[in-house]
Amino acid sequence: MTQEMMDLGTDAPDQTEMLGPDSATWRYFGDWRGMLMGLWSGSMQNMHPKLAAGVWEYSDFFDERWERLLRSIYPIGGVVFDRTPATGKQVRDYHLTIKGTMPDGKRYHALDPDVFYWAHATFWYGNVRCAEFFGPPITEADKRRLFEESRIWYSMYGVSMRPCPDTYEEFLEYWDHMCRRVLRDHEAVRTVLDITTLPPPPWMKGWMPLWLWRRQIGGVNRLFMWITTGLYDEPIREMLGLTWSDSDERRLRLFGKAVSAAMKLVPPRYRRHPRARDGDDRAAGRVPMDAPILETPKRNLPSEAERDNPIHYCPVHATRRAQLPWQSNTVND
Repeated sequence: MTQEMMDLGTDAPDQTEMLGPDSATWRYFGDWRGMLMGLWSGSMQNMHPKLAAGVWEYSDFFDERWERLLRSIYPIGGVVFDRTPATGKQVRDYHLTIKGTMPDGKRYHALDPDVFYWAHATFWYGNVRCAEFFGPPITEADKRRLFEESRIWYSMYGVSMRPCPDTYEEFLEYWDHMCRRVLRDHEAVRTVLDITTLPPPPWMKGWMPLWLWRRQIGGVNRLFMWITTGLYDEPIREMLGLTWSDSDERRLRLFGKAVSAAMKLVPPRYRRHPRARDGDDRAAGRVPMDAPILETPKRNLPSEAERDNPIHYCPVHATRRAQLPWQSNTVND
C-alpha cells in the first residue's frame, strides 16, 4: 500500500471471498441490457463534484467515448467474473495518479473513499434499476442479496470500506441523501448526456456510412435521453430541469416489457458481455480456470500516444481477445 493510499484512508481489507455463478450479481450483472443504462450510469457518476473534476481534468473520455466505454467494461466486469482479486486491484491502481484541485479550492483524489464508493454504488445499484425496468424480473429479496454482494464486490478493490452502508435500508437512505444533497450538475454531466456528436462505434465503422449515422443519431439521442430521464430519481430530474409525466412512466414501462420479452428470445449465452460469458464458461468447464483473462478487441484500445498512460486499461498484447459468442477467443497478437 502506498503512502498516498494510507493518507486517503484506503485501508485495504483482508478479503478473500469471491462472487461466483450462484450469486445474484452474476445473474444480473454483465447482461447487454445494461447498455440501456449507459447515459444514466455515466451521468450519475459525474454528478459527484469530485469525480466530475477528475474526469474533466484527466480523462480523454470525451475524445474517445466509445472506445473508453467499451474497453472499460472489461476490467469493471472482470472484478466480478474473473474470480481473482488481481482485477480489482488493477482497476483501483488506474486511479492512483488522478488528483487535483477543484475550482473552489478543495482538493480531490479519485481514491477518496467517498468518491470511489459513489462510482461503485452506480454500478451495483444500476443492476437494480435496470432489472426494475428492463428485466430480468427482480424481487425485494434479490435487491437485498445484490446489496450484500455489493459489499463483497467493493472489497475486491482493496480500498476503504468506511463509506459502505451496513444494510440495504441504510443504502437507500445514502442514495437519497446523495441525490438530494451532494450531487451537482456539471459540464461533464451534460457532455455525457449529449451523444449527437459521437462518431459510429468502432465495431460499426466500415459498414455504416457516416451520413446515415449522422441522420439517425439525433433520434437515438432523444430516445436514450428519454430512457435516462425515466431512470433518474425525481430530485435529479429537478436539478437537471427535466420533466417526466405519468404518461412517460407508462410508456417507459411498456418499452421495458418489450425489451424484456425480446431478450427472452435471445439465447442466454448471447445476452452476456464477453467477460461475463467467459466467467460462465470457466465455471462450466468450457474454458480452463487458469486460462488467460479475456481482453477487449484491439479496436477499443486507446491511441498510440495514450497507451503508456497508467490511467488506461490497455492490453496491447493478449493471448485471448473477445470474439463473437460462437467464435474462438484465442488469438495471435
